[in-house]
Amino acid sequence: MAKRKRAEEQLQESRQSVILPQKRHYRQRAHANPFSDHTLQYPSSPEAVDWTLHFPGFAGLAKSPQFADVGCGFGGLMIALAPLFPNTLILGKHGFTRSLRMEIRVQVSQYVQDRITALRISSAEPQSFQNVSVVRANAMKFLPNYFAKQSLSALFFLFPDPHFKIRKHKARIISPTLLAEYAYVLRPGGIVYTITDVKDLHEWMAAHIKAFPLFEFIDEETLRKEGQGPIIDAVCTATEEGKKVERNGGEKWLACFRRITDEP
Repeated sequence: MAKRKRAEEQLQESRQSVILPQKRHYRQRAHANPFSDHTLQYPSSPEAVDWTLHFPGFAGLAKSPQFADVGCGFGGLMIALAPLFPNTLILGKHGFTRSLRMEIRVQVSQYVQDRITALRISSAEPQSFQNVSVVRANAMKFLPNYFAKQSLSALFFLFPDPHFKIRKHKARIISPTLLAEYAYVLRPGGIVYTITDVKDLHEWMAAHIKAFPLFEFIDEETLRKEGQGPIIDAVCTATEEGKKVERNGGEKWLACFRRITDEP
């Protein structure tokens, strides 16, 4: 018993000695050009993606991501959601401006991956943070290459690049063309979560999504009654941008939309 106890203590000490990555070592420009031909390789279809490489703790269970954080930045949202939804795979995409999590910026996506690895090693629970991962990808171009039709239950667009200049509006992540792809990968009943500290961008995103026939606005109170309160709280407070807005005393504008059925 003494040997076993000592072994457990040594394991705990080794976990505690794992140092989480520091953002200062992953310097990167704030945004990347979504129209550039980045030197990235993409799967030919969702069936070609080996999700076990991203979620080894779920190998053999034939599971694919249900939450996708597009432009995930430093991974705050999915790290907050991971323990709340232990059986839900969450992917971050580094995609055009900043969560799989999908992210296009090299250093930022590397930071998120290193952060996930460190959290998996340091956690006392073997399955902790096994349900989160990140890919470096351009979600504006290749979202359907990763996600099958109606496979997602949540899409997150948190504090995206506002692209203030009119000639840059085509680079905004919410547009009629892109909304068709979001509706394609989102299952009926799934939710699109948007939040920004730029009122003009909030109005732009809300107007475009409301005008799209496969989405309907859903207010925060209704979502909380449906049990989505923890997700709303994480959307508002878990990201680096959200924390910065709070520190500066700024305002945040939240808007959520439900994917409706396209059946007759």
